[in-house]
Amino acid sequence: MPGDTPTSRRACQWHKPFFHQRGIMDTLGRMKMKFLEIIEEKEIGAVPIRVKVRSLSPEQAIGSPEDRDYPLVKGRERLLEAEVLGSRGQAFTDTPGHFFGTLKEVALLQLTENRSRAVFIATLNALMCHLGLAEKTIHCKDASPPLCALQLVEHIQGKFGSPRIAMIGFQPRMAEALAKHFALRVTDLDEDNIGKTKCGALIQGPEETLRNLAWCDLALVTGSTVANGTVDELPAGKPTLFFGVTVAGPAILLGLDRYCPYGS
Repeated sequence: MPGDTPTSRRACQWHKPFFHQRGIMDTLGRMKMKFLEIIEEKEIGAVPIRVKVRSLSPEQAIGSPEDRDYPLVKGRERLLEAEVLGSRGQAFTDTPGHFFGTLKEVALLQLTENRSRAVFIATLNALMCHLGLAEKTIHCKDASPPLCALQLVEHIQGKFGSPRIAMIGFQPRMAEALAKHFALRVTDLDEDNIGKTKCGALIQGPEETLRNLAWCDLALVTGSTVANGTVDELPAGKPTLFFGVTVAGPAILLGLDRYCPYGS
């Protein structure tokens, strides 16, 4: 999914009064428990299945799209890719690296840093893909991002009507398409974007996120918020649509509404 960005916590630094009071590790903790339940149920936790996680180059992650303003292309974010029993899963991160271990070792990772959270989510996505429990766990490439954005407009119109949309995490092609049809507010923490009008939308800093979420009818949120724990900071009762590959497995486990039509 184009621009599933960013994994780093700077994407979603919202004001404390707007937070849920569940704790930042709540969602990650629940996913960790479900991950353990899956490997125990399938009796593969103790089996020496090797999990290989690697950081992808921009070309490996998104191919050669015509537009070059995606965070992946600009190098601000990277994709980690995990392979489990021949199936692959990915997750965005701002801390690329490598990992080689067993499923049980992944399940027991301390999810206190961006890199370990990305390793965990990428592995979760790969495992759930292998088990047939999740799909679209690999980022789309080349000419797909603009098509994805155009289809997103139709998806939102069909499911939500004409909502006011607060986008959390600037995704250029999506913002470009949405701004033509909806009232749109975008927050981001990339200093190269803040205060500028890009793709038909004014990009605001994180200090406006609370205001935008209170204003909107629909929150359109990068799936990376699930990996970094900031999903727990979303307001209760607000219709929310997550986008991207990072949230593939978590969306199934947690019952989240997800959009990612061109992933593989």
